[in-house]
Amino acid sequence: MRAEKTDIFVSGGGIAGLVAALGLAESGFSVALADPAPPPTGRNDDLRSTAFLEPSRLQLEAMGIWNALRDAATPLEVLRVGNCKGDPPRIETERSFRAADLDMPALGWNLPNALTRRRLADLAKSSPRIDLKFGVGFSSLLTRQSEAIVGLTDGSRIRARLAIAADGSASPLREAAGVEVETTRYGQKALAFAVSHPLPHAATSTELYLSGGAFVLVPLPDQNGVPTSAVVWMHDGPEVLRLAKLDDAALGAAATERSCDMLGPLSPISDRQVWPVITQRAHRYIAQRVAVIAEAAHVLPPIGAQGLNVSLADIWCLLELARDAPGELGTAIQLDAFARLRRRDVLARTRVIDLYNRLCRDGTPAGQLFRSAGLRLASDWAPLRSAIMRAGLAS
Repeated sequence: MRAEKTDIFVSGGGIAGLVAALGLAESGFSVALADPAPPPTGRNDDLRSTAFLEPSRLQLEAMGIWNALRDAATPLEVLRVGNCKGDPPRIETERSFRAADLDMPALGWNLPNALTRRRLADLAKSSPRIDLKFGVGFSSLLTRQSEAIVGLTDGSRIRARLAIAADGSASPLREAAGVEVETTRYGQKALAFAVSHPLPHAATSTELYLSGGAFVLVPLPDQNGVPTSAVVWMHDGPEVLRLAKLDDAALGAAATERSCDMLGPLSPISDRQVWPVITQRAHRYIAQRVAVIAEAAHVLPPIGAQGLNVSLADIWCLLELARDAPGELGTAIQLDAFARLRRRDVLARTRVIDLYNRLCRDGTPAGQLFRSAGLRLASDWAPLRSAIMRAGLAS
């Protein structure tokens, strides 16, 4: 079978893979994207969500993508952080960080994952430069100095100047390129679901810390006139598995208690998803004619909305390099520049989030004291407050 030729092959049709394909196609490159899953449907009952920080929103706007998403986005104008203690928990120390402090319209924008992926796929379908191959996965890789030859599960082959691994933490393209990873496990899992509540969220995202991990409430659009939020609840693995098996009434009662009743009684309104909390980082972000991005390159605990936003920073970096020197696409010089530019940022964020997660799940009296003192210092000393907010948003 004769191999199809394209500028770029993308393995992975999640949010990151689709954004990469759209951004590169908008810059004039031809792109083939393959994913073994069927095309996204954007189910209305799937309310799991991701927060796009404001710098990421600006990048999506520059790629011509944001207009397709803006009507479904809920602004996050305030980040409320609380350190809790006791059983049942109560808030010991609380501080709020506001977008207005940085003269920004919002710290970020929360979007339902399924709807986002469906709209991105619809945009990609309408692009004459993108060949979408849903239901077809990556199978094999052969690289030469001038190209990557990719085999797919349907028996077809693609010849590309650059192959991009955007196919998740267990990336088959990354493995085929010989790139190894290091993984840190915390014994934690995360439970995600959506809830309704009687009190409005007021565009405020809330993070509450207690032994075991963070409990996060992120604003969603109202459902039938009722305020709703997305929950991410981190705890030791066995406890999360126990919570995930509760009926809706019992889970709602447990979540209400864990939230310190900040929004009133919480009522689950969606399916539940459980996944392990890990830190994972690839030893390299490149191989011959291959770039490794997003969760194929790094996985972070779900704290501070860093995960997808660091992934989008990978894409923006690669896109800028490709735009500046399109003739160098996929060459060692361009890929070395990409790896150099991303290595320091990813390593720094990985270390900070790892340390922060360890601190936030510490149930000792010393850990409790340190969290409260650190929160007061980070909020009440204006120069540090501004520096921390800008560092968290810089993606």
